[in-house]
Amino acid sequence: MPSHNFSQNQINFRPKLYLALLVLVSFVAAYLPVWTSLLHTWASSDDYSHGFFIVPIVIYIIWQKKERLLAIPAETSIAGLLLLIISLVAYVLGSYAEIKTVASLSILTTLTGCILFLYGPHILKEVSFPLCFLIFMIPIPGQVYSAITIPLQLIVSKASVDMLAAAGIPILRDGNVIHLPAHTFEVVQACSGLRSLITLLTLATVIAYFTLRFNTLRGILIVSAIPAAILVNIIRVTAMIVVYHLWGYNLTEGAVHTTIGVVIFILAISIIYLFRNLLIPWDKPTC
Repeated sequence: MPSHNFSQNQINFRPKLYLALLVLVSFVAAYLPVWTSLLHTWASSDDYSHGFFIVPIVIYIIWQKKERLLAIPAETSIAGLLLLIISLVAYVLGSYAEIKTVASLSILTTLTGCILFLYGPHILKEVSFPLCFLIFMIPIPGQVYSAITIPLQLIVSKASVDMLAAAGIPILRDGNVIHLPAHTFEVVQACSGLRSLITLLTLATVIAYFTLRFNTLRGILIVSAIPAAILVNIIRVTAMIVVYHLWGYNLTEGAVHTTIGVVIFILAISIIYLFRNLLIPWDKPTC
């Protein structure tokens, strides 16, 4: 009997699958200007180069769920149609007003509305994570980016100076500018940690989803990317100042600076993965 139900679900699912493919083609065509803008941002900005991997990861996650999705009876929801209409209106208004964030976010709500309308809330719940994961491909608005960057710059600067002063190094901080007797360093936006934070949050989310089972632990691991990004940037700034103070080498420019950035990023990933290992003992089902 279960196998018969499964086959019947497949039969009911297929017509809507063809309709979904038609909607998908229409969706891609309608949102082509937004996709073009996103692709340009991913290609031109180091902050969002991970955007190229978001859609393939989402497709892979949904493909893994195909048997479970086929086993869920498809149903129509008028609420999905309403959400779809609102999303398309927001897309048109956002495009007309040249508000890229609104136009980009409407991709998520339009997809959500389509799935809810064609397949119902149960299937929408099953694909809720990959849908939410798409938000990592959307650039943060410039105003929000600046509002987050400035506090991070000050946190990294203050923590680094406090550590160096405690070690006996003559140092003075003026905002995000750090003064040594013979040189001045500035913790610029690129060194605030926000760039690595965006990518680390994306990676932490992937690691959490594929290696942990409980959503609470997944959330804890994802949030751990924030202190990890701040910590490694404090280490980077502190290390560069120590090297200059002791040996006079300026590591803030050129290929060496890029190499240090890669090493620091690997360190951040290692910290997240270590923290994930600490969470594993709590990720077991209770009897």
